[in-house]
Amino acid sequence: MNHPEIILRTLDRHLIAPVRLILYGRAALALGFPSPDPEHEATLDVDAILPLIETELIESNDQFWTALEETNRELEPQGLYITHLFGEDQVVLSRDWLEFLVPVELPGLRYLSLFRPSTTDLILTKMMRIDPQDRADVLFLLDQGSPRLESVLISPESTQLPDVPEIISAFEANKKWLLELPSNGASIRNPKS
Repeated sequence: MNHPEIILRTLDRHLIAPVRLILYGRAALALGFPSPDPEHEATLDVDAILPLIETELIESNDQFWTALEETNRELEPQGLYITHLFGEDQVVLSRDWLEFLVPVELPGLRYLSLFRPSTTDLILTKMMRIDPQDRADVLFLLDQGSPRLESVLISPESTQLPDVPEIISAFEANKKWLLELPSNGASIRNPKS
């Protein structure tokens, strides 16, 4: 069992009612693709995106927050935790990202329903900072195929960016890097089905 799976199964055990989580970061790569890199499976945390339409519901779900605290307390000796729950307005995503969610199958869960953003949207989330690890993840994701990436990158109105100068600057630098990749034409313009 990899780290994200351990974390999510522990959370599920502490829950008493259904909860939907939209995973992103390395946990989404570890659980949402058939052949993740070992580094993805070794991540120590699970990050999730909260859609704005669900924010009030999750914020008022005291049992979820209690289960989250219990999970972190139980897993602390192993150095594992759930840390970041971001609102969708805090993450770079396409404007229609919710229409392209992909279910994440983790058999045996009682209460957790898991999803991940589309491959294109996961790439966008990795463009929020200039980081070698994030860029390596982008290259992994490009190999998975991303049919909407080119249209999202060349159409600024299709992307929602947090109003944070550092994120906007990093996104633009990463966009330039991505479009200048030698294999970019093959990866973006001829995506896998």
